[in-house]
This record gives sequence, C-alpha cells and structure tokens, in this order.
Amino acid sequence: MTDKISTHQAAEDQRNESILIYVNGELLPREKAVVSVYDAGFMLGDGIWEGLRLYDGRWAFLDEHMDRLFEASRAIDLDIGMDRQGVIDALEKTRAANNMTTDAHARLMITRGVKQRPFQHPSLSVTGPSFVIIMEHSTPSMARPIRLATVPHQRGLPMTQDPKLNSHSKLNCILACIAAEKAGADEALMLDVHGFVNTTNACNFFIVRKGAVWTSTGDYCMNGITRQKVIDVCRADGIEVHERNYSLVDTYGADEAFLTGTFGAQTPVSEIDGRQIGTGEMGPVTQHIRGLYKALVEKS
Repeated sequence: MTDKISTHQAAEDQRNESILIYVNGELLPREKAVVSVYDAGFMLGDGIWEGLRLYDGRWAFLDEHMDRLFEASRAIDLDIGMDRQGVIDALEKTRAANNMTTDAHARLMITRGVKQRPFQHPSLSVTGPSFVIIMEHSTPSMARPIRLATVPHQRGLPMTQDPKLNSHSKLNCILACIAAEKAGADEALMLDVHGFVNTTNACNFFIVRKGAVWTSTGDYCMNGITRQKVIDVCRADGIEVHERNYSLVDTYGADEAFLTGTFGAQTPVSEIDGRQIGTGEMGPVTQHIRGLYKALVEKS
C-alpha cells in the first residue's frame, strides 16, 4: 500500500527548517543540535521524555505533564538537574526563541548524560544529564482514519519495563509498528499479557459500543494524560465509561474506535485486522468527545 499514514501525521511546515533546538541550555539551529555518541540515551536508550502541545499560547495540561516527567525521573533514579520551574523556564525559552504561539509540539528528552566508556553501568555517566527540547510547528493532518493490525508484541509486566513509563527504550513499540506495516496497516494494536486489548504502539485505544466508551484497565498501557482527560470529560458529560478487560471479539464488534494522544488528541480508527469498524469514518460519539476535549483545552 502506498497511502501510509500515522497518528503523528502533520502538515508540512517550512518554518521547521529554521527552528532553534534547546540543548543543555543553548539554543542551536537544527544542523548543530547534536549530542555525543557517548550519550546514554543514544547508546542505551537510558532516558525519559515528555510530549506537550501548545494551544493559543498555553501548554495544555502543563502541570500533569510536569508531574509525569518528574515521577519518571524518580522511577529511573535520574536527577534532571533542575527543578520543575527550571524545566518550564527552558520550555518557555525555547518557545519564545521560535516565536511559537499555537499549533506547536514540544518533545522534552532527558538522558543520563555522556558516558565515560561505552558500557551499561549508570555510574559511567559522568557529565550529568543531557536535556534537549525539540519544538516544531505542527498541525495534525490525516487524509483518513487509521488502520490497525493486531501484532504479537505485547505490553509487558511492570517488573520488566513498566509500560506506563515514557522511556527512550521504545524498541518493542517500534517492532510492533513494523509488524503492523508488514500486515498492510498503519499502526499496531497491542494486547496485554493476558490477551486482552490494550493499546497501540503510539497511542491509547478506545472503542464505543452502544453509546458506552470502553478502554483497557490501564494496568499495561502508557500513562496517557489525554486518555485520562477523555475519561474525565466523558463521565462529566454523562457518557458511560468502562475501564475493563475486553477482547478482540468485543473490538471487532464495536460501533466506533479511536486513539488518544497529546499530538492528535482523538484519532478515528476505520479498520482493525481487515475488519471495518462502524461506518469506517469518525463516529458521532468520537466527534462529540472531540468537542468536549477541545472545550476542556480551551479553559485549561
């Protein structure tokens, strides 16, 4: 197939050719924004990240994103090297330098820093953390809903690598995405260790059945801020929400399906494993939730 898309599909924007990227306190043009080949993130995937979305001059749900970032840093015993306000100041410094006011996406990446030798032990990281912010003009642009394929790659148990953690180690999700593309889909639908429907390789997953919204228990999926906001706005609006175990049989029979994430907010799903979901277009419940979410962003 030649019409491949992804949940992070964005309109081309020439302004991104001249963006300034934050690297350890400096703002550098993209061709000079580099880290060492000895960096723990490059060498081992030893780091954490956070994605944020700029709407009308405000970072949506900034407090929740900072909470998640610092919780992740504690979980992997990584000293970010600055406090919460320092991270926000770096974010704002990058935004102002790029003159961005809306429709921008920021990716904050913090690694354990440059290593003394090319080996695993964290004590070999001797420089302190590396901190990078890539901020781009970015407007979601999708010609059609997403097609998913179920893959054998699972979201695993928390004692291996907790799927709630936004870590740089994303190989499992990348392999899942590759498997889905080999099957002719856009992205992967991943199951949990018990065989229940869980999440995709990049976003949280929801279905709609008879007007009710279903999503996974949350035990094995990424700790999605947009996921939680969708659950919250649905309940506040009187829409029935189930955080539960459910199977592919339940999924194939859904009236609608959609994904949630910071970048795309709510992305409709047209097809799973070759089976059309509902009409194959964005359904009325998904459309309504989009409106609820947009209103929440506007007043946040």
